[in-house]
Amino acid sequence: MIPFPREILAVEGARQIADGDVVIVGTGLPLLAATLAQRTHAPNARLVIESGVVFPKVVPTPVSVVDPRLMHGASRHGSLFEALGGLVQRGLVQTGFLGGAQIDRYANINSTRVAGKRLPGSGGANDIASHCAKVVVLTDHERRRFPERCDHVTSPGFLSGPGERAKAGLPPLEVKVVTDLCVMEAADSELTVTALMPDATPDAVRAGTGFEVGFVPSPATVAPPTTEELSLLREVLDPHCVYFPERRR
Repeated sequence: MIPFPREILAVEGARQIADGDVVIVGTGLPLLAATLAQRTHAPNARLVIESGVVFPKVVPTPVSVVDPRLMHGASRHGSLFEALGGLVQRGLVQTGFLGGAQIDRYANINSTRVAGKRLPGSGGANDIASHCAKVVVLTDHERRRFPERCDHVTSPGFLSGPGERAKAGLPPLEVKVVTDLCVMEAADSELTVTALMPDATPDAVRAGTGFEVGFVPSPATVAPPTTEELSLLREVLDPHCVYFPERRR
């Protein structure tokens, strides 16, 4: 099987989840990544949905955070206050998946305003970036998404540079950004490319990034999805191409 680029995003996102992690996700690729992780290398990963669903056994394929398929077999049907205040803000959620219109050199995320245009805003994103130990971002690699500085900081990464997060009273954070070209990582530092997607080149990454991005020596190559991972995505988790409409073509 030949994977589509967004399928590789979902698979590599799943690989960022460790067995036993408590993970907060929304619908879309993060949910597919988390449920794929549960069905492969992380069977004991437990999901929390921002709307208040705690530890569900997700039935494919939910289309929103209030879809009953997302609530199947949950330990609790709570509230946003319980998910964010009772779990995330208490440091009980290890990994959070986030998205946004922009992510800058220091892994700050903007989902509020770009060039004067109002966007959906934070929701629980600020809570997740402020209190989870690890944040994973799945996104297309486009220059406009990776500016030198975000137009607005909705969710804090490392603010203006090393040490600034601690000065703001925020706990340590690990960030992994998975794009269709590479994997970038940061921990109280600038985003650095640690791995390239199959067939991607450093020049393509540089061209798609609005700041001067660094690379580790000899970046790894992301392992392509296995037959098992692709079969799960296509036949079990998204058989009707809800999240991968490109497969219909």
